[in-house]
Amino acid sequence: MLQDQSVRCDHHEVLLSLVYRLMRGLFGLLAVLVRSDLSKDIELLVLRHENQVLRRQVGDRPQQDHTDRLWLTALSRLVLRRQWAEVLPVTPATILRRHRNLVPRKWTFTDKRRQGRPRTRQPAKALIVRMTRENPTWGHRRIQGELARLGQAITAYTVWEILHAAGIDPAPRRAGPTWPQFLTAQAHAITACDFLMVETILLKRLYTLIFIEHGTRRLHLAGVTAHPSGAWIVQQARNLAMDLGDRIASLRFLIHDRDPLFTAAFRDVFTAEGLRDITTLPRTPRMNAICERAIGTLRRERLDRVLILNERHLARLLQEYLIHYNGHWPHQSRHQRPPNTGTQPARDMTDLLDLRSIRRKPVVASTISEYHHVA
Repeated sequence: MLQDQSVRCDHHEVLLSLVYRLMRGLFGLLAVLVRSDLSKDIELLVLRHENQVLRRQVGDRPQQDHTDRLWLTALSRLVLRRQWAEVLPVTPATILRRHRNLVPRKWTFTDKRRQGRPRTRQPAKALIVRMTRENPTWGHRRIQGELARLGQAITAYTVWEILHAAGIDPAPRRAGPTWPQFLTAQAHAITACDFLMVETILLKRLYTLIFIEHGTRRLHLAGVTAHPSGAWIVQQARNLAMDLGDRIASLRFLIHDRDPLFTAAFRDVFTAEGLRDITTLPRTPRMNAICERAIGTLRRERLDRVLILNERHLARLLQEYLIHYNGHWPHQSRHQRPPNTGTQPARDMTDLLDLRSIRRKPVVASTISEYHHVA
């Protein structure tokens, strides 16, 4: 509303300025008509000389607004065309060009209704970009086919334009997936293991063998001992194979470091089940990052908060924590779901308005809290 009022005020100011200049020019013209020819000739000579001086100083054409151009165009009708170059500060080509510019301003024939194909809506554009990011090897024609299967009629060229505007290559040529994509695709077939070392209250070192499945992030406690040996670790591998049961058939790789305790007999246990043994490089914990993070979580949330008495005490604490970790601990890679949960239950946010429906459950010797809805 305020913008429309400001536009009207500007139009009124321009109209008043134009009327004022026209009236001033008319009165000046009447004053010239009643004067003598000699005074007119002298004034013309003076004005021509001033015009030449100004042209030399400016060097370029002087700036003129629409009112000046209108006034000069009206006076050009009173001057012979052969005298335009001497009297007027413009050329005939300039006047003709200005007239040509006025013609399309009058005969615009603009229609407020949009002609041609309807514009692609924003949700469709977002869906196209989402498909490209979720499927990096798809080109614009593959995406067009997927949209056609969903009942969305859209041309391949339109898909190409949308991807190009989003800064995405419409026709990708990639040799293979990226490392995150490759590891995500292989995660369900990978398991890893490592030793967790804990100092007791009497500074006796205990060793715990930990296994973790990359796909589900399920954690397994193989055993606790103060004197690990090759025979002991082989027996823990056999126990794990029995605990996994049929699920071991879905695993393909076993990752561990170059500890001498991982003997050939240990590797043979998993090779017999169809797993391929992969050893990490020396002093490269990032090659077994998921297992290292799980061990760090064990230390921060449980082991760093209690003094360990002996092997039995450590085994009981770890077993209690593994029940919480596999059954309740949320993982970002699993969309905040715990390892033993296939789908996350969905609830309306209005359920949180009544805080009495939320119950706290202390677990792991009351050092960790779990929250649940009242049944």
